[in-house]
Amino acid sequence: MTKARAVPMPGNSVLAPLYAGADLLDAFAIRLPAGASDDLEVLARAGFERPAGWIRALTRIRDVVMATVGIKSSRAIGLAAAGRGPVIGYFPLLSKSATELVVGEDDAHLDFRVTIQLRTDAANGRELVVGTVVHCHNRLGRIYLAMIAPFHRAIARANLEQAARAMKI
Repeated sequence: MTKARAVPMPGNSVLAPLYAGADLLDAFAIRLPAGASDDLEVLARAGFERPAGWIRALTRIRDVVMATVGIKSSRAIGLAAAGRGPVIGYFPLLSKSATELVVGEDDAHLDFRVTIQLRTDAANGRELVVGTVVHCHNRLGRIYLAMIAPFHRAIARANLEQAARAMKI
Protein backbone atom coordinates (compact mmCIF):
# COMPACT_ATOMS: atom_id res chain seq x y z
CA MET A 1 0.00 0.00 0.00
CA THR A 2 1.07 3.54 -0.70
CA LYS A 3 2.15 5.49 2.36
CA ALA A 4 1.36 9.12 3.09
CA ARG A 5 4.35 11.43 2.98
CA ALA A 6 5.21 14.95 4.10
CA VAL A 7 4.89 17.61 1.40
CA PRO A 8 5.12 21.42 1.32
CA MET A 9 2.00 23.32 2.31
CA PRO A 10 -0.22 23.97 -0.72
CA GLY A 11 0.59 27.45 -2.00
CA ASN A 12 -2.83 27.77 -3.63
CA SER A 13 -4.83 27.20 -0.44
CA VAL A 14 -7.28 29.78 0.87
CA LEU A 15 -5.40 29.23 4.14
CA ALA A 16 -2.09 30.55 2.71
CA PRO A 17 -2.50 33.95 4.43
CA LEU A 18 -2.56 32.07 7.77
CA TYR A 19 0.81 30.36 7.20
CA ALA A 20 2.83 33.31 8.51
CA GLY A 21 3.41 33.01 12.22
CA ALA A 22 1.73 29.61 12.52
CA ASP A 23 2.63 27.50 15.54
CA LEU A 24 2.10 24.33 13.51
CA LEU A 25 2.21 24.11 9.76
CA ASP A 26 2.39 20.76 8.01
CA ALA A 27 1.04 18.91 5.02
CA PHE A 28 0.88 15.32 3.89
CA ALA A 29 -0.14 13.68 0.63
CA ILE A 30 -0.99 10.23 -0.63
CA ARG A 31 -1.36 8.88 -4.13
CA LEU A 32 -4.90 7.78 -4.81
CA PRO A 33 -5.69 4.53 -6.58
CA ALA A 34 -7.03 4.60 -10.13
CA GLY A 35 -10.79 4.96 -10.06
CA ALA A 36 -10.87 6.87 -6.75
CA SER A 37 -13.53 9.53 -6.45
CA ASP A 38 -12.89 13.07 -7.64
CA ASP A 39 -15.30 14.38 -5.00
CA LEU A 40 -13.31 16.07 -2.24
CA GLU A 41 -16.06 15.61 0.30
CA VAL A 42 -16.25 11.87 -0.41
CA LEU A 43 -12.47 11.63 -0.02
CA ALA A 44 -12.45 13.69 3.18
CA ARG A 45 -15.23 11.63 4.72
CA ALA A 46 -13.40 8.41 3.79
CA GLY A 47 -10.37 9.67 5.71
CA PHE A 48 -11.93 11.37 8.72
CA GLU A 49 -15.18 9.60 9.53
CA ARG A 50 -13.96 6.08 10.27
CA PRO A 51 -10.69 6.55 12.16
CA ALA A 52 -8.66 3.57 13.30
CA GLY A 53 -9.26 2.26 16.82
CA TRP A 54 -5.99 3.69 18.09
CA ILE A 55 -7.01 7.15 16.84
CA ARG A 56 -10.41 6.89 18.58
CA ALA A 57 -8.63 5.83 21.80
CA LEU A 58 -6.20 8.77 21.63
CA THR A 59 -9.10 11.13 20.97
CA ARG A 60 -10.94 9.83 24.05
CA ILE A 61 -7.81 10.31 26.17
CA ARG A 62 -7.39 13.82 24.76
CA ASP A 63 -11.00 14.65 25.55
CA VAL A 64 -10.78 13.41 29.16
CA VAL A 65 -7.48 15.15 29.89
CA MET A 66 -8.41 18.44 28.23
CA ALA A 67 -11.80 18.57 29.96
CA THR A 68 -9.89 19.24 33.19
CA VAL A 69 -8.75 22.59 31.80
CA GLY A 70 -12.02 23.52 30.09
CA ILE A 71 -11.12 22.62 26.50
CA LYS A 72 -13.97 21.42 24.26
CA SER A 73 -14.21 17.69 23.62
CA SER A 74 -14.28 16.34 20.09
CA ARG A 75 -17.90 15.35 20.68
CA ALA A 76 -18.81 18.87 21.85
CA ILE A 77 -17.08 20.37 18.81
CA GLY A 78 -18.96 18.03 16.47
CA LEU A 79 -22.36 18.53 18.11
CA ALA A 80 -22.04 22.31 18.14
CA ALA A 81 -20.85 22.33 14.54
CA ALA A 82 -23.64 20.03 13.35
CA GLY A 83 -26.12 22.62 14.61
CA ARG A 84 -24.52 25.20 12.31
CA GLY A 85 -23.94 23.12 9.19
CA PRO A 86 -22.04 20.20 7.68
CA VAL A 87 -19.43 18.29 9.68
CA ILE A 88 -16.69 15.97 8.45
CA GLY A 89 -15.78 13.61 11.27
CA TYR A 90 -16.25 16.01 14.16
CA PHE A 91 -14.73 18.95 12.28
CA PRO A 92 -16.98 21.79 11.12
CA LEU A 93 -16.86 22.27 7.34
CA LEU A 94 -15.90 25.94 7.04
CA SER A 95 -15.65 26.29 3.28
CA LYS A 96 -16.01 24.22 0.16
CA SER A 97 -14.98 24.94 -3.40
CA ALA A 98 -14.34 22.78 -6.43
CA THR A 99 -10.66 22.50 -5.45
CA GLU A 100 -10.54 22.73 -1.65
CA LEU A 101 -12.37 21.89 1.56
CA VAL A 102 -11.49 23.66 4.79
CA VAL A 103 -12.42 22.29 8.19
CA GLY A 104 -11.44 23.65 11.58
CA GLU A 105 -12.39 25.17 14.88
CA ASP A 106 -11.49 28.12 17.08
CA ASP A 107 -11.10 27.66 20.81
CA ALA A 108 -9.74 29.61 23.75
CA HIS A 109 -6.33 27.94 23.53
CA LEU A 110 -5.83 27.75 19.75
CA ASP A 111 -7.39 28.00 16.30
CA PHE A 112 -6.83 25.24 13.78
CA ARG A 113 -7.62 24.86 10.12
CA VAL A 114 -7.20 21.91 7.79
CA THR A 115 -7.12 22.21 4.01
CA ILE A 116 -8.07 19.17 1.95
CA GLN A 117 -7.19 19.26 -1.73
CA LEU A 118 -7.04 16.90 -4.67
CA ARG A 119 -4.17 17.54 -7.04
CA THR A 120 -2.94 15.96 -10.21
CA ASP A 121 0.71 15.82 -11.09
CA ALA A 122 2.46 14.01 -13.89
CA ALA A 123 4.89 12.16 -11.61
CA ASN A 124 2.48 11.03 -8.93
CA GLY A 125 -0.94 10.89 -10.59
CA ARG A 126 -3.80 12.06 -8.39
CA GLU A 127 -3.01 12.86 -4.78
CA LEU A 128 -5.07 13.75 -1.75
CA VAL A 129 -3.34 16.51 0.20
CA VAL A 130 -4.12 17.51 3.78
CA GLY A 131 -2.47 20.56 5.35
CA THR A 132 -2.85 21.86 8.90
CA VAL A 133 -2.40 25.38 10.24
CA VAL A 134 -2.53 26.07 13.99
CA HIS A 135 -2.24 29.39 15.79
CA CYS A 136 -1.93 29.24 19.58
CA HIS A 137 -3.45 31.99 21.73
CA ASN A 138 -1.76 31.34 25.03
CA ARG A 139 0.53 29.12 27.08
CA LEU A 140 -2.10 26.39 27.33
CA GLY A 141 -2.34 26.29 23.54
CA ARG A 142 1.43 25.99 23.16
CA ILE A 143 1.65 23.23 25.80
CA TYR A 144 -1.27 21.38 24.23
CA LEU A 145 0.25 21.65 20.77
CA ALA A 146 3.65 20.42 21.96
CA MET A 147 1.95 17.38 23.51
CA ILE A 148 -0.23 16.43 20.54
CA ALA A 149 1.99 17.37 17.57
CA PRO A 150 3.67 13.95 17.23
CA PHE A 151 0.28 12.23 17.44
CA HIS A 152 -1.22 14.73 15.00
CA ARG A 153 1.35 13.84 12.35
CA ALA A 154 0.75 10.10 12.76
CA ILE A 155 -3.02 10.63 12.68
CA ALA A 156 -2.85 12.85 9.56
CA ARG A 157 -0.89 10.16 7.74
CA ALA A 158 -3.19 7.37 8.96
CA ASN A 159 -6.30 9.29 7.87
CA LEU A 160 -4.86 9.78 4.38
CA GLU A 161 -3.97 6.10 4.17
CA GLN A 162 -7.51 5.22 5.29
CA ALA A 163 -8.96 7.42 2.54
CA ALA A 164 -6.76 5.74 -0.09
CA ARG A 165 -7.73 2.26 1.15
CA ALA A 166 -11.41 3.18 1.09
CA MET A 167 -11.07 4.30 -2.54
CA LYS A 168 -9.59 1.02 -3.81
CA ILE A 169 -11.97 -0.59 -6.25
